[in-house]
Amino acid sequence: MLNEGDKAPDFTAKDDNGNDVSLKDFRGKKVVLYFYPKDNTSGCTKEACDFRDNLGRIKRKDTVVLGVSPDSEKSHEKFKTKFDLNFPLLVDEDKKLVNAYGVWKEKSLYGRKFMGVVRTTFIIDENGKIVKLFPKVKVAGHVEEVLAALA
Repeated sequence: MLNEGDKAPDFTAKDDNGNDVSLKDFRGKKVVLYFYPKDNTSGCTKEACDFRDNLGRIKRKDTVVLGVSPDSEKSHEKFKTKFDLNFPLLVDEDKKLVNAYGVWKEKSLYGRKFMGVVRTTFIIDENGKIVKLFPKVKVAGHVEEVLAALA
C-alpha cells in the first residue's frame, strides 16, 4: 500500500475515448485519482456524479479528476454518456493501476470472499507526490473531504 509522501506510480492508460493518458501529462497540476469498483453501480454512480457536480470547484484549485476502474473502454463510454460525466475515466482491465496503487484487495460480501477494488482516492501534487490518501472511501460527503484537502 502506498502512503502519503510517496511518489505516485506513473502510468499510461486508455481513457473512455481510447486516448492515452499518463500521470506525467499533469505535472504542474494536482490530480485527484479515484479508484472505484464498477461503472453503473449505485455507489460508483453517486461518487462520479458528485465529482461531476463539483468539478468547477475542483478545477479552480488547479486540479484535475481521473476516475479508474477495471471496466472496459466501452463500459466507461456508456457510463460517462449516461451520467454526462465531465472528466476522464481510465481503463484498467489488466489491473495494472489497481495493483500499482494497492487498491485491488480481498473483499467480503455476505460471507463470500472475492478480489475487487477498494474505493480509494489519492491526491497527487504538482510534482507527482501523494499528498493525501483516502482509503476505504465512504461516498457520502467524500467530494467535500477532497475539496477541503485541496484548500
